[in-house]
Amino acid sequence: MKLIAQNSSIRVFFRTIIVLAAFIHAFPLRAADAPTTEELLQRIKSLEQEVKELRDKVEHPTAPSGPALSISQPQQQQNLPQQTSGSATNSTPAFTAGPNGFSFQSEESNFVIAMHGLVQTDSRTFFTDDKVKGNDTFLLRRARPIISGTVYKDFDFLFTPDFGGNTVQIVDALANYRLEPELQLQVGKMKPPVGLEALQPEQYTFFNERTLATDLLPYRDIGVELHGDLFGGVISYATGIFNGVADNVTTTTNSDFDNNKGFDGRVFFQPFKKTSIAALQGFGVGVAGTYQLDSGSTNNNTTTGLTQGFVTEGQQKFFTYSNSVASTGVHTRITPQGYYYWGPFGLMGEYVANSDHVSNFAKKITSANLENTAWEISGGYVLTGEKDSYNGVTPRHPFSPFNGQWGALQLVARYSELDVDKKAFKGFADSGTSASEAGAWAIGLNWYLNSNIRVNTSFSRTTFEGGNGAKATVTKQPEEVLFTRLQLSF
Repeated sequence: MKLIAQNSSIRVFFRTIIVLAAFIHAFPLRAADAPTTEELLQRIKSLEQEVKELRDKVEHPTAPSGPALSISQPQQQQNLPQQTSGSATNSTPAFTAGPNGFSFQSEESNFVIAMHGLVQTDSRTFFTDDKVKGNDTFLLRRARPIISGTVYKDFDFLFTPDFGGNTVQIVDALANYRLEPELQLQVGKMKPPVGLEALQPEQYTFFNERTLATDLLPYRDIGVELHGDLFGGVISYATGIFNGVADNVTTTTNSDFDNNKGFDGRVFFQPFKKTSIAALQGFGVGVAGTYQLDSGSTNNNTTTGLTQGFVTEGQQKFFTYSNSVASTGVHTRITPQGYYYWGPFGLMGEYVANSDHVSNFAKKITSANLENTAWEISGGYVLTGEKDSYNGVTPRHPFSPFNGQWGALQLVARYSELDVDKKAFKGFADSGTSASEAGAWAIGLNWYLNSNIRVNTSFSRTTFEGGNGAKATVTKQPEEVLFTRLQLSF
């Protein structure tokens, strides 16, 4: 109220001065100095401009330290906030809002907090026999508020709960110390540095669900990781110590049931990233692997280190181990991987070799070393010409039908295959209900209305070898599924 009163007084004061000035200019004391009509019109125009400038100053005062609010579009969204140097250009607190979320930052950008979100609403429609098919359903696949930030310039954090599905869980909770881009230390719950497709953010994948190859890899784990980018990202590396989770495990608890840990590592090369060869800048190749020593047993219903089962693209289990089986020795994975992006074309693929020593604790303990393998290749082409990348597609012309703009359309296709070691069916799994091999192809169309909203539709067909016993369900016949998705991400 006090400020309003002061502003009113200032307005009256300036208007009084302006009226007096106009009177003196228009009616001089000496008739000999009387201005012409043209001069009076010029003076009136000048006075009107002065009045406008004074009114703007009174009604929109500027703080001595500069503007306190800045609205702009931030750079491309990352899991962690944009990294800033000690000599930031902003000298005042700022708020930014744009397609990639909202952020607040302090003076010199030493403290930053950013808010993002991901919501995916899916449908699955199965075309197989009603007696063995999956459930036709709508589901909230993911609903994630994402909070990231920086404190004291060099310490980043990421916190991501997920309210999708049937349970509420924390999928990411980590802190990262950024000494230099080449040397960073990350601690908490995160994606282990292993699978190429698994490491890709969920909002950028070609299809609703990941391939069969990801069934043989860890998906999230708790641990500590050393990582960095060398030569401006030409070489990226990551290595860490983790609790060590089973294949196809998307969540881990806050406790570990044994003293054994997993060692994960990955190195990835983009040799042409900094060159002027445009056709090769999007080429990358690397290799990743894990090593862990499991000491599981079936005591107290604990099967440490053993997968809960391999699933199809329709998320139905087509292979499970017997209840009395556990992982009891060295468990290793190695996965060569690569991608290539050039203009509207994108291609990625990886191969997984998974070696796991398992034991059956039934009447007589038996053990075997099982060699399971999988591979996948996925590709896409943006029909409207936009550039494809590992981090998705941004439409040149966001959806606006009244302006003749329709966003971007992308055609995608893939094939993946998983082979279970035949030794698994000699006392460790039931060949009548579990398949020894699965192969899946899929084709789809992705519509990017803008950088925040995407609509997917795809069809997938999975065939099986084995698992044809009387009690078989999923593996009794091929799985055919139509997927749709409405995605909001920012």
